[in-house]
Amino acid sequence: MIKMQKNRNLLWVGVIGLLLLTSMLACQSTVPDLAPASVEQPAQVIVVSTEQVDTSAPPILIDPTDQEDALVALYKRANPAVVNITVYTNSSGLLIAEGQGSGFVYDDQGHIVTNAHVIHGAEQMEVTFPDSTTRNATLVGEDLNSDLAVVKIENLPAEIQPLTLGNIDSLAVGQTVVAIGNPFGLEGTLTRGVISALGRSIPALTPFSIPQSIQTDAAINPGNSGGPLLNMAGEVIGVNAQIETGGTGRSNLGVGFAIPVSIMRMVIPDLIQNGEHEWAWLGVRGGNLNPTLVQAMGLPVEKGAYLVEVIAGGPSAQAGLQGANDTTTLDGRQVDIGGDIITAVNGQAINSFDDLLIYIALEAGPGKEITLTIWRDGTSQDVNVTLEKRPATLDTTTSPD
Repeated sequence: MIKMQKNRNLLWVGVIGLLLLTSMLACQSTVPDLAPASVEQPAQVIVVSTEQVDTSAPPILIDPTDQEDALVALYKRANPAVVNITVYTNSSGLLIAEGQGSGFVYDDQGHIVTNAHVIHGAEQMEVTFPDSTTRNATLVGEDLNSDLAVVKIENLPAEIQPLTLGNIDSLAVGQTVVAIGNPFGLEGTLTRGVISALGRSIPALTPFSIPQSIQTDAAINPGNSGGPLLNMAGEVIGVNAQIETGGTGRSNLGVGFAIPVSIMRMVIPDLIQNGEHEWAWLGVRGGNLNPTLVQAMGLPVEKGAYLVEVIAGGPSAQAGLQGANDTTTLDGRQVDIGGDIITAVNGQAINSFDDLLIYIALEAGPGKEITLTIWRDGTSQDVNVTLEKRPATLDTTTSPD
C-alpha cells in the first residue's frame, strides 16, 4: 500500500506525483513492500515512443445512448480477455499463494498486461480466464516507474481476442468508463463510472511518479489492480492501479486512478521487446509559477515551471540551470526565490511544471538534447540540456550535503 496526502500549503509541488497522498495500490498482493512514493521527488520524464503492432479485434461499435445494451455488449466482448493473476512466493521452502490481481490480454502472442506491483517478487504466477482455464505465466518485463508489467502465457485460448488500446486525446471529463477485474477475488466484476479528472500525477513504485493518469469514480477495490479501464467502445484507456482511501480503510471511496494509455503505448512495447523501459531524467524539483512568486521575484511572466532545486550532478545542473537560492516573506508567507522559470521547451509553451514533465515524457528520451527557454534575472534566454537515463535511486546523483 502507498499512503499519501495532499499538501495544499506548499508554493511548489515537488516532482510530478506528490499531488496525491493517502492512496493505496488496488490489488490484494502481499508481496514484499516496495519503495513508498510519499517523499519529494525529482522532476522526471518519460521515454522514447514505440509503435504498437495492433493484432487485436476492432473496437465495439455500439450506440452509447443505450447504456444498458451497450454495457452488456461491452462486457460480453471484453470480459473473456480479462484475467485473474495469482502470484506465489517462497515461504520456508514452500510456494504459497501470496497475492492476487487482474490483467488483460494484450496481443495474440499471449502477452498479458498488469501492474508491476501485482507480480513484483513473484516466484511463480498463474493466469486464470473467466471460463476457469488456467495457464502458468512467465515474466517478460516490469517497469516500476510506471507500475506496468507484462507476463506471457503459452497456448492462448483460441477464442480469446486481445483488447484494443484507445487514444488519450479522445478522453474527456464526464465520459462514461467501465472497469473490469477481480475485486477481492470476485472474478469478472464490472463497475461503471465516469472520468472524474484527467492529467493527475500518481506515485510510482520508485521515488518518481506517473503523469497523465486518469481519475475515475468507477468502483476500484483491492484485486482490481492491473485490470483495464475501458471506454464505451470497449477500448483500453488505462490500467487500474490505485484508490484514494482517506487513510480509513482499504475500500473504494469513489476516487480511483488508472495509468493512462499514453504511458502504456510507450512502455509496453519496450517491455515486450527489451524487458525494460528507459525513462529520461531532467534532474530538477519544482512547481507551478503562482502570483506570490511573481510578486516576490518581480517577474514579467505569469505562467511557467518554477525550479526550486536543481539536483547536483544531474542533467540540469550540468547545463547550468539554477534553483532557488534565497527566501523572502510576503504577506506573512515564506517564499523560496531566485530559481529559473521555464516558459518553453523546444519552442512549445510551458504553463506549468506538469507541462514540462509531460512534454519530456512524450517527446524525448535519454540522450536527447532539448532547448529550455527560461527567465532569469529579468531576461529570457535559451539553455540546452542533454537528458540522461533516470537513476534507479537518487543516491547516485544527490550530494551527501
